[in-house]
Amino acid sequence: MRKIPNNGNLRMTKVAYPLGLLVCLFIYVAYIKWHWASATQAFLSITETASGAQRGQQAHSPQGMAARGHEVFYGIMFDAGSTGTRVHIFQFSQQPGEVPTLTHETFKARKPGLSAYADDVEKSTPGIQELLNVAKQDVPYELWKVTPLVLKATAGLRLLPGEKAQKLLQNVKEVFKASPFLVGDDCVSIMNGTDEGVSAWITVNFLTGSLRTPGKGSVGMLDLGGGSTQITFLPRLQGTLQTSPPGYLTSLQMFNRTYKLYSYSYLGLGLMSARLAVLGGEEGKPAEGGEELVSPCLSPGFEGEWEHAKITYRISGQKAAGSLYQLCASRVSEILRNKVHRTEEVKGVDFYAFSYYYDLAVNAGFIDVEKGGSLVVGDFEIAAKYGEWPGARMLSQVSRVTVPGIEMRSASPLGPRGRRWTLGWPRVPGCAVPELGEAPGGPAWQGGHLFRPHPGRCVPTVCRTAETQPLRSPFLCLDLTYVSSLLQELGFPGDKVLKLARKINNVETSWALGATFHYIDSLSRRRSPAP
Repeated sequence: MRKIPNNGNLRMTKVAYPLGLLVCLFIYVAYIKWHWASATQAFLSITETASGAQRGQQAHSPQGMAARGHEVFYGIMFDAGSTGTRVHIFQFSQQPGEVPTLTHETFKARKPGLSAYADDVEKSTPGIQELLNVAKQDVPYELWKVTPLVLKATAGLRLLPGEKAQKLLQNVKEVFKASPFLVGDDCVSIMNGTDEGVSAWITVNFLTGSLRTPGKGSVGMLDLGGGSTQITFLPRLQGTLQTSPPGYLTSLQMFNRTYKLYSYSYLGLGLMSARLAVLGGEEGKPAEGGEELVSPCLSPGFEGEWEHAKITYRISGQKAAGSLYQLCASRVSEILRNKVHRTEEVKGVDFYAFSYYYDLAVNAGFIDVEKGGSLVVGDFEIAAKYGEWPGARMLSQVSRVTVPGIEMRSASPLGPRGRRWTLGWPRVPGCAVPELGEAPGGPAWQGGHLFRPHPGRCVPTVCRTAETQPLRSPFLCLDLTYVSSLLQELGFPGDKVLKLARKINNVETSWALGATFHYIDSLSRRRSPAP
């Protein structure tokens, strides 16, 4: 007998089938979504890896998001100096609660300086745009809107009349605001000299590790620009804090620490401004009627032209009896008189010297143009008086050196730290320069030499040579004499060692890095809620 179907089971089957289909459909849709999300994430990961490889295999991530536990961010600093405008693009990496690490720097310079466009500000725009394009190429697109863009002008604009300087700055500000970067109301400004010195101090102490390692001794900073010169160090002696004139001490808050710094900028005592002053010119003003500027610091037979801040001056050497060095030193002394504060503590502080200090040391043959080096303060005076000669810096390390036309040999030993040397120079009529006296060995005397008069022996001198023939650089006698006098006026003794570096750990030793750090640090403090 055939069984009759049960109507109740039939109803259950009719309900179960659609329900099962819905469940399967739901599972299928969920699976598709999950699979698509995974595939998309993998695609984005691969794309980001490829993009990173194209950018020199540097990993980038949006600000505020971690990349392997590090936050990656950028800062763009324009350095508008007296002789040119430079852009620095810094890439930083930071772990939570730690001091940032500099991971990359891009640097590009353009001449002339902004001050050269004081009478036609629109002409400065193409140069600024050119440097902005460098930043666009270096900073990842997704970070443009969170990357601060800042321009700080130095002595070149500080020396301009206020109205002209402000017009230049306003033009730059408009260009910046049209850019895709993070631009604040304070994005463009004239940096006062103290801030310039403090920023350079931050740079060198960050790069040498002093700011990252509490308790590690800091170093001082000497910067010689075109329009101004700065000195900055961290005093340890109470006497320095008590006797420093008003305006020479400043407080710096950085990385949750406070520093009381000795820092001062001497406007008008940068190398180019000092040249003009020594020549008898006035900043920003052509010589009346195209009159020639005559100086005892130039070779008596020299005549030529010199361009400074877009003004061309006719210059010539003064035809006067007497030692060119002594006449030049006397003129430089007039320029520096009562303008520089001397502090005793600099004798015991390690100092780095930058910018034109470095360039001049290279021109005088003291250091390698790429590697830098060290010298003693007295070397600048020696170069002016007694000249430069190959092998001089090796005297404390060898027993005999022969240079074309020169023979150097040890005479009598002076003990374990030094030897006495004589120089066998060809006799030159009328030449009365020195015999090398004592060159003690040891790190404190690296590159140090002491000379004393010795008739009949001649060293080809910078200033002395200029008395009879034009120098390869007409300003070398003036520059060496000026820097020597400036350092002595600041309180540095002749045997004080200075380190000269264009880069530390492959990073430019300018104020730009320190100013960028300080600006970003101040932004963080402004955004942090008050306790």
